[in-house]
Amino acid sequence: MPLAATITGLFTYPVKGCAGIALAAAELTARGLAQDRRWMVVNPAGRFQSQRELPRLATLRPRLADGELRLALGDAAELTVPVADLGEPLSVVVWDDAVPALAVDPEVDRALSAWLGKPVRLVRFPERVSRPCDPKYAPEGAHTGFADAFPLLVTSEGSLGELNMALAAAGAQPVPMSRFRPNLVLGGVPAGGEDRRRTLQIDGAVALALVKRCDRCVVTTIDQASGVKTGPEPMATLMRVRRNARTCGAWFGQNAVPRLADGATAMVRVGDHATLRDPC
Repeated sequence: MPLAATITGLFTYPVKGCAGIALAAAELTARGLAQDRRWMVVNPAGRFQSQRELPRLATLRPRLADGELRLALGDAAELTVPVADLGEPLSVVVWDDAVPALAVDPEVDRALSAWLGKPVRLVRFPERVSRPCDPKYAPEGAHTGFADAFPLLVTSEGSLGELNMALAAAGAQPVPMSRFRPNLVLGGVPAGGEDRRRTLQIDGAVALALVKRCDRCVVTTIDQASGVKTGPEPMATLMRVRRNARTCGAWFGQNAVPRLADGATAMVRVGDHATLRDPC
């Protein structure tokens, strides 16, 4: 049976691993939300850096304005780079994928390195590049940017409520949705509703293929406001109540792929009605 839902949250993460931006409306493309994970911090060898290695990335707050990406380093002045495919070409690594990228600005690299306390570079995902999603799960032709594997992550308020009830029963504090860094949050569906459907139809906009449950990691234990690791939760409870027997991990949320042709776009808004369908 289809499940009616409402989009209650929209978030984009222009720089992989850094703070998100809450949106009232967003342009959706075949690669995900516009400008989502189009920049990334890498080490001198070109390998991506995440909150696993650099928890302080959570406090690097990007915003997009006047054709620029602006990065606030705490109370320090903002760094700025143009929203454009400019810079030195280089190859970077995201998990097992070698990806062409552009190193955007040596001055920004120096400022980021000083703030993070280790040498890093900021790179951009070029518009011309197509990074395929895993064909074992994603529809043919699906591609993404610097996201881990798929263009979008969908979660629900019901699933977070269920988890927080389990945390309370274990004597632990509740966690906010920001720990799971979703792109779309659904309201009005039961816990796990997003995990048991293959399609999310957003009324008047587009359908998303829900392709793979998302295994979680220690990033969920990092306070996204302070960039500080808080302890074993919520991973300890997730491993108990949402254990993935196949991977021996713990899952929360569904990876998704927009059913859009390259070059096509659709607007998605907080408050849009949606339907979860095609049970699995």
